[in-house]
Amino acid sequence: MGKRKELKLEIHESGKTIKSQKLCGTNYPVCISFIVVNEFCERFSYYGMKAVLTLYFINYLHWNQNLSTAVYHAFSSLCYFTPILGALIADSWLGKFKALSMVGLILIAFGTGGIKPCVAAFGGDQFDEEHTNERRKFFSIFYMSINAGSVLSTVITPILRGNVQCFGGDCYALAFGVPAILMVIALVVFISGSGMYKKSPPEGNVLLDVCRCLGLAIKNRWMSSKYDSKRKHWLDWAEEKYPKRLIHEIKMVLRVLVLFIPLPMFWALFDQQGSRWTLQATRMNMAFGSAFVLKPDQMQMLNALLILMFVPIFDVVVYPLIGLCRINLTPLKKMAVGMIFAALAFGAATLVEVNVMKTVVEPAPRGQCLLQVYNLADSDVKLSIPGSNLFSQPIKSYEDPQAYQHLELGGHNKTITVGINHNGHFHECRETFTEQKAYSLVLHSKTSGIVCQLATDNILKSEKMEAYLRFINTRSEAVNVTMAGVDFYIPADYGISPNKSVERKEYTSVRCTSGSQDFSINLGLLDSGASYTVILKGGSGDIIPQKMEDVKANNVHIAWQIPQYALMTAGEVMFSIPGIEFSYSQAPANMKSLLQAGWLLTVAFGNVIVLIVAEGAGLDQWMEFLLFAGLLVAVCIIFSIMAYFYTYVDPGELDKLFPDKTVNEDEDDLKKDQTDDTMYLNSIEKSTNM
Repeated sequence: MGKRKELKLEIHESGKTIKSQKLCGTNYPVCISFIVVNEFCERFSYYGMKAVLTLYFINYLHWNQNLSTAVYHAFSSLCYFTPILGALIADSWLGKFKALSMVGLILIAFGTGGIKPCVAAFGGDQFDEEHTNERRKFFSIFYMSINAGSVLSTVITPILRGNVQCFGGDCYALAFGVPAILMVIALVVFISGSGMYKKSPPEGNVLLDVCRCLGLAIKNRWMSSKYDSKRKHWLDWAEEKYPKRLIHEIKMVLRVLVLFIPLPMFWALFDQQGSRWTLQATRMNMAFGSAFVLKPDQMQMLNALLILMFVPIFDVVVYPLIGLCRINLTPLKKMAVGMIFAALAFGAATLVEVNVMKTVVEPAPRGQCLLQVYNLADSDVKLSIPGSNLFSQPIKSYEDPQAYQHLELGGHNKTITVGINHNGHFHECRETFTEQKAYSLVLHSKTSGIVCQLATDNILKSEKMEAYLRFINTRSEAVNVTMAGVDFYIPADYGISPNKSVERKEYTSVRCTSGSQDFSINLGLLDSGASYTVILKGGSGDIIPQKMEDVKANNVHIAWQIPQYALMTAGEVMFSIPGIEFSYSQAPANMKSLLQAGWLLTVAFGNVIVLIVAEGAGLDQWMEFLLFAGLLVAVCIIFSIMAYFYTYVDPGELDKLFPDKTVNEDEDDLKKDQTDDTMYLNSIEKSTNM
C-alpha cells in the first residue's frame, strides 16, 4: 500500500505530460466545466426526447397504446443494454474520451450506452489523487446537472410539442429537433475542452477476464471425472490458469449478482411513469383553473423534482429518526421497503384508473354493439327490439340520451327491425348494426310518422386532450359553423355532421351562418376527453343550441396522480441509492464496474418485462396495474428471504488474504480506484428517471 501513495497521476500522451489547468483559486480543473455542460445538454436531449415519445407513437404514428408502450420500453431496455458495449469499447479499445465523442453522440440508444459508463468516470479522472473532496463535490455538481437537464426538458419539450403547430398538427419535429440541437451543442462543448483533458489509455476490461474465468471453470467442471480432486467451489476449477484472488473476487461478485435477480421487477414498475402513467394522464383533467392547463407528458418532471426534495429529507430526517428508534436499517432492508413503496404507488395508480374508467365508454366485445337513442320527436317514444328488453322505459323528447346499451348481434353484423310506439301509433325501422361499433339512433317525427337515422359514434377519448363535437340540425336550412379553425357543415332537416375534434376551451361566441344570416351561439366549455352532440333548434330568425354529452369529460383531476408519483419516488430513494451503496461496498475494487454493468442490466430486463406484459397480457389497465403491484410484493418477499441469508463482507480484507501483489497490479488498482467513486454517481443517474 505504501507504493500506491508514491504513484503519480500524470497521463502521458505522445511522450508529453498533460497537467490539468485549474480554475482560479481552486483545485478544480477547467475542463470540468466542459464535462458538466456536456452532461446537462446530453441529459436534456435524452429526457426531452423520451418525454414526448409515447404520445408521438400514439398521435403521430397512430399506434395503439399497447404497441406504443411496448416500443417505448424496448427502446428503454436497449438504452440499458448498450452500456455494456460502451464500457467494453471504452476500456478495451478507444478509451473514455473517444467513446464519448465518437460513439456516445451519434445514435440515441447506442449513444446513451456510450455515454453512461464513461462520462462520470471521465470527469473523476480529471482530478489529482489528493483532491478527493473536490472530486466528490464534482459528483454533486454533476448530479445536479442531470436533474436540471431532466426537469427543464420534461417541461419544455411538451410545450414545444403542443403549443407550436407544424405539418398540420402538434410539432413533434420541433420537440425532437431542440434536443437534437442540444446534442450538437454537447458535442461541440465537449470537444472544445479536448486539449485540457487527462485521457487515460485503455487498460483492458475486467468483464472479459471474468467471463473467461467463468467459462474455464464451467468447462473444467463439466469435463472433470470422478477421479479428479474435489473442489470447495465450482469456480475453483479455474485455478489452473487464473490467480486465487481473482477467483475469490468473482465469488464475491456472484453473491451480489444473485441478489440482483429479483430487482428487474422494481424497474418494470418504475419506468412505466413515461408510458402507462402518461397514457393515464391523457384521460384526466389537466386544468389548474382557467389560466393553466398541464400537458400529460409534463407530469414526468414530478419525479425529478421530488428526487431533489426527498434525497436530503431521507438523509437528514427520515434515516436519523429511524436510527433513534434503534432500528438497524441496512441497505438490503431499505431496498425491500423501497419495493413496497413502489407496489403501493401502483396500488394508488389502480385506484386512480378505476375512477378514470368511469368516464370512459368501453368498446363492445365481439358479437355486440353499443346503442343510444336520441328522441327528437315531439313527444315520448317507447322502443321494442326483438329478443331484447333494452329501452323498455319511455324516452322523453329532447332528453339527454341514456348510457350506451349493449345490443346482442350474434355475429359480425345483423339487420334488426326496431319497433317504435309514438302517440299510440306503432312504427318500424330496419337498421344494420356491426359488432364492436357504437351507434346513435336518432328519431324525429314527420307527418308520415317517425323517421329513424342511424349515426356511427366516436367513443374514444382524444389523446390530445381535445373534445369531440358533432351537430344535428333540426332546422329547415343548412348551417355552417366555424370554431377554433374547424368548420362544420350540417345539412337541413335533421342532418348530422361528422365528429371532429376541437381544442378544450370556453366557446361563448361561435359563428354560425344559415342562408344569408349570421348567428352567434354559446356552447360553453367543451372539456377534454368528452364527446358532445349539439342539437341546433329554432326558426328562420334564430339558432338555439342544446348540448348533450355522449362521453363524459375527463373529470378526475391530474393532482390525484401526485400520491403515486410521491410513493414511487420514495421507493426509488430507498431502492436505488441503497442498492448502489450495497453493491459498491460489497464489490472488490476492480469489480465495481462489473457490478455497475449488472445493475444497469436489471433496468434493461425490467423494461423487457413491461414489453412482454403490454403485448401479451390483454388485461384492462387497472388490472394490469394491480398485477404489477402484486408481482412486486411477491418479488419483495423472495428478495427479503434472500437478503436475510446474505452475509456482508469487507472487500478490504482481500489485501490481508492475498498480500502477494506486484507493483503492476498495484498500479492497475490505483487506476481503477480513480473511477470507483464515479460508479456511485454513474448508477445514481437512474434516480433521475432515465
